[in-house]
Amino acid sequence: MCVDAGKARCSNCNRPVPLENPEPSPTAKRFLPLSPAQLILNPSMKAPRRSQDCYRIAVTGGPGGGKTTAADLFRREIGDGVVIVPEAATILFQGGFPRSREPHALRSAQTCIYHVQRQLEDVQAALFPSRTLLCDRGTVDGAAYWPGEPHHYFKAVGTTLEAELKRYDAVIFFETAAVGGSSIEGGNPVRNESLAEAVDIDRRLRALWSQHPRFVFVPNNPSFFKKISFGLAALESLVAQISPKTSPKNRSPRKPKR
Repeated sequence: MCVDAGKARCSNCNRPVPLENPEPSPTAKRFLPLSPAQLILNPSMKAPRRSQDCYRIAVTGGPGGGKTTAADLFRREIGDGVVIVPEAATILFQGGFPRSREPHALRSAQTCIYHVQRQLEDVQAALFPSRTLLCDRGTVDGAAYWPGEPHHYFKAVGTTLEAELKRYDAVIFFETAAVGGSSIEGGNPVRNESLAEAVDIDRRLRALWSQHPRFVFVPNNPSFFKKISFGLAALESLVAQISPKTSPKNRSPRKPKR
């Protein structure tokens, strides 16, 4: 490799001059420790608009990543500018849908979750057409839980990865705390993954969702407060970019209740 790679040349003596801010490769940009604003405003991350009215942001990640907490805090922060689409899997399993590790049962459960997730998103979009939807997981997630290859999941539910990614304007991915060896129990009574399983699911989810052109990664942090703060800043930047009308900066402050 040339030792002068990445250097400009002086116009007078033609000697190499180090660049103050060398431009990283497109691949490297996705994993640099940038601020949320820098990540969101990267031109290479702009995605084409879809033919639907609502803006949709998929908030996803491995089990115990803090995505549900972040989405709820953000909803409280900007009020009626956004609406939460609850996690379909939690609704189904808490409602009594049987949960099993048997392959046929897993396939049946993920097929059901896929259709419920789509309908939940469409119902919220119809009820709140002017709001940004914060989707607690998305229709791509089932491929990471499917007993087999991801393309088997998409074929089973009659779609493709590309089609499902286009449902969302952006993706924010909260890495599971399991990568740092921290507990992922939280307050979700239907969670049953071990730390090793959570890390594997996180890896599979990231491989799928990172193919979205507007993908933001929130890495694990020993400080949950710092992680959530980074995630909230990223969410705010995403909403400001794709839906300026619902951005906290462009909304009137809510009047205190008497």
